[in-house]
Amino acid sequence: MNLSRSEELFSQAQQYIPGGVNSPVRSFRAVGGTPPFIDRAQGARVWDVDGNEYIDYLGSWGPLVLGHAHPAVVDAVKKAAEGGTSFGAPVEQEVELARLICEALPSVDMVRLVSSGTEACMSAIRMARAFTGRDKVIKFSGCYHGHADGLLVKAGSGALTHGVPTSAGVPASYASETLLADYNDLASVERLFAAYPADIAGIIVEPVAGNMGVVLPSSGFLEGLRKLTSQHGALLIFDEVITGFRVSYSGAQGLYGIKPDVTCLGKIIGGGLPVGAYGGRQDIMEVVAPLGPMYQAGTLSGNPLAVAAGTAALKELQRPGVYEGLEALAVRLTEGLNGVFSRQEVPSTINRAGSMFTGFFNPGPVQSLAQVEASDAARHGRYFHALLERGVYTAPSQFEAGFVSLAHTEGDVDQTITAAEAALKASA
Repeated sequence: MNLSRSEELFSQAQQYIPGGVNSPVRSFRAVGGTPPFIDRAQGARVWDVDGNEYIDYLGSWGPLVLGHAHPAVVDAVKKAAEGGTSFGAPVEQEVELARLICEALPSVDMVRLVSSGTEACMSAIRMARAFTGRDKVIKFSGCYHGHADGLLVKAGSGALTHGVPTSAGVPASYASETLLADYNDLASVERLFAAYPADIAGIIVEPVAGNMGVVLPSSGFLEGLRKLTSQHGALLIFDEVITGFRVSYSGAQGLYGIKPDVTCLGKIIGGGLPVGAYGGRQDIMEVVAPLGPMYQAGTLSGNPLAVAAGTAALKELQRPGVYEGLEALAVRLTEGLNGVFSRQEVPSTINRAGSMFTGFFNPGPVQSLAQVEASDAARHGRYFHALLERGVYTAPSQFEAGFVSLAHTEGDVDQTITAAEAALKASA
């Protein structure tokens, strides 16, 4: 496979951009090699600057549930741009997007638009602290909620250990307000509430963990979090930046029947443009300025292009049969891949929630961070490159999700399964 132009661009990029990329995982550090520089995309396919064509399961890391350059989204952006790209003032389109979000999620009475999932999670936690008058927040090892300082922490030696920074530049004093528990382990959460009964403002959790691969909640886990937060006067924050409008139109909270106090959104609600949002019960949201004392602002929040794209995307997702179609394609793909790995006698586990999935080089089960980390990342790296050479583009990490879009066809899926079998043989 020829990547000469990508190699040239990557060399140039490293002169001006740290690591040559504007988000670390794009550098291919986890799998080695040179990242293809993408030139254009349409539907379920992308083409790089060297002319290589790929079936795309990255989907811009999840937002492109409709596929690339969907006509409804493109038309909405064009129309919005013709009227002006930014005003720093209220626009009609942001009201429509806010209405659609509130109607889709029964837990959300009011919503504030921001420009990224990181902003949404950061602001939701600030709001939880303002509402409860408490400082500490529980997060789960392996769950990612953006790059806000207080969330860039790793697990300590035990469930009661305060977070310690995993990024330079994060003060230990700030990270110490983050408490760490283990995903799918209610006992670790109970111990934290026992140790800090009057200090915990809330729990933030990915209801389906999508940033250590796809790890599904075990039976009773989300229900247990709901019960514990209610008992202790803390807020339950669902980070649905990935799962929102992905695993169902009402997100993971609709799929599992759990009503959080606050929800964080991003990705799909921007239709491929930068958008985030946080929303929840009216009494909680009313602590946000200008109604309340919790300040949060953004020059480009509610940007007319982004909200137009997001509104168009959500309206497309309201069409009958959309999620049934996504489910059928995702089942066809994962069942086909399971068959390939079985025939090649490669230990593997494929976790799936709706149209998001991860194949772990791990006999399984994969239900915790420790089990995720036991996967064969080196084998995944070889398999990733073998897939890429056969025209299938996936996440360049063992610990990330893949995504099926409405633009994928059964033919794309079958071609992918054939490529996967060849890639497994080549990467043995």
